[in-house]
Amino acid sequence: MSTSLVVYISFSGAAREAMTFYQTVFGGELAIHTFADFGVSDAPAEGVMHSELRADGFTVMGADAFGEPAAGWGKGRVQAAFMSDETDRVRGFYDRFVERGAEVVTPLEKQVWGDLYGEVTDPWGVAWMFNIAAPGGWAEGD
Repeated sequence: MSTSLVVYISFSGAAREAMTFYQTVFGGELAIHTFADFGVSDAPAEGVMHSELRADGFTVMGADAFGEPAAGWGKGRVQAAFMSDETDRVRGFYDRFVERGAEVVTPLEKQVWGDLYGEVTDPWGVAWMFNIAAPGGWAEGD
């Protein structure tokens, strides 16, 4: 088995809404399991105990976390970065976030290092970064 990184996000009671939103951005297959599905009685029955969105080449997981962490939910708790050379695919992710109301932090445009880069923050405070490698641009390990 190869190594992969999966983003797992805790939401303050908004996992179903957020994960459904992500499916409209990324496509893929979404599975949502509630606390009731697993017989957990000390959490809201319809709360999301685990959800998983499997898209082509990556997975995003999420769950409801009830009770705010001591440090608060604030923005910046999660940053997910797409590093790719698939211009149309990754530009499509960026555009769909923007179309659905994500806050544009950095417009997707050519940067000083030669790549296209943009960043948005979704309604749940998750930062999504998009770096599309320029032809002949940076390579891992450079």
